[in-house]
Amino acid sequence: MKRLFAALFGLLMAASLVACGNGNPAASTSGSDSADAPEMESDLVVYSTATEEQLSSWSERFRELYPDVNIEFVSGGAGELITRVTGEAAAPNGDVFMAGLLNTDGDAYSDLFEHYLTPYEDEVMDGYQSDNGFYNYNALSTVCLCVNTELEAELGLNIQSYADLLDPALQGKVLMADPASSSSAWNNLCNIMSIFGVDSDEAWDYIERLMPNLVMAGSSSATFNSIVQGEYVVGLTYENGAAIPLSNGADNIRLVYPTEGVSAAASGVAVIKNCPHPAAAKAFVDTLMTAEAQTIASEVDTGTRFTNKNMTLSDACVLPSSDSITWVDRPVAELCAQKETILEHWNSLWASLNS
Repeated sequence: MKRLFAALFGLLMAASLVACGNGNPAASTSGSDSADAPEMESDLVVYSTATEEQLSSWSERFRELYPDVNIEFVSGGAGELITRVTGEAAAPNGDVFMAGLLNTDGDAYSDLFEHYLTPYEDEVMDGYQSDNGFYNYNALSTVCLCVNTELEAELGLNIQSYADLLDPALQGKVLMADPASSSSAWNNLCNIMSIFGVDSDEAWDYIERLMPNLVMAGSSSATFNSIVQGEYVVGLTYENGAAIPLSNGADNIRLVYPTEGVSAAASGVAVIKNCPHPAAAKAFVDTLMTAEAQTIASEVDTGTRFTNKNMTLSDACVLPSSDSITWVDRPVAELCAQKETILEHWNSLWASLNS
C-alpha cells in the first residue's frame, strides 16, 4: 500500500492534465465555472504510511503542478496516525489521511472524516465502491504470505497454505502484526474468517493452533521487512507491501497465496473532517481516483492492484495474475459488524497463551 500512494500521487497529477485540460483536479471535477470553484489554499498536510523516499518523489511532482502549495507529509504507522487524528479531532492539523483505511472498517471512523466521495466513484470496479460514504477506495490490499526462501529451504519446508503454518518447525518463526492496530493484520484475520467462517469455532480452532508459532510484529511494514532480513521464515502480510522489496530486486523471498483461498480489502484515502485546507485536500483525493493516473502509477508501482475499472495495468507488474489465485468471497458487512467481538476474542487468546 505504501508504495501505491507515493508513486500514485505524483503521477496522478500528470494524468489530470490529460484528462481535464488543466493542472487543478479540484477545478476539473467541480462541474462549475472556475469562478465558483473554492480557492486553493497555500498549504496541505497529509498523514501517510509511505516511506521517506516515496514521499520525496511525491512531493516533487506535486510542487511542479502546485508551486504555490506547501505540502507537509506526516509519516507513521496506521495505528499511530489514526490515534493522532482522533486526538486532534477538536482542532485538526491534517487534511488528508491515507494510512490503512480498509472497507472492513465499516463506520468506525465516521466522526473523523469528511463524508466526501470524488466524481470518479462510478468508475470504481464492482464490489469496491465506497461502503461508508467517506472512504475513497483506490487500491486493493490483497492478503498473502511472504516467505524467506533461504530459511524455508533450511527447514525443508514448502509453504503453500494456512495449514502449512501450523508445522511445529515454525514455532516462533511466523510473523504477524497486531490486528487491533495494524490494517494488514486485521486484513489477514478477515481472510482467515472468510475461509473458516466469521467468528466460527473452526476459525478460532485454527487461530488457537497457529498462535504458538506466531510472533507479533510492531507494524505492517516490519512484517515483510523482517522476512527479507532473514529474521523470520514467513509473515502474514499484504501483497502491495511485500511486493516493494521484490520490485527493488530482493531474491530471497516469494509471495504465497494460501491454497485455502485469498480475499482482498479495498484500501483508500479520506479527507479529515474540518481540516484546515479542504479545497487542496479534495483536489488531492480527486486526483488519486482517475483511471489515467492509476494507469501511469502502475508503471512505477508494480506491486499494486488498482480499483478504477478503466485503468490499464502495466506489463512491469510483479504480481501474479488474478487467474492464478484461488479467491474467496469476503463477507464485509458481517466482519464490520463483528470486528469488536473478533478482536476481543483474539486479544483474549493471545493474552492467555503469552501470560
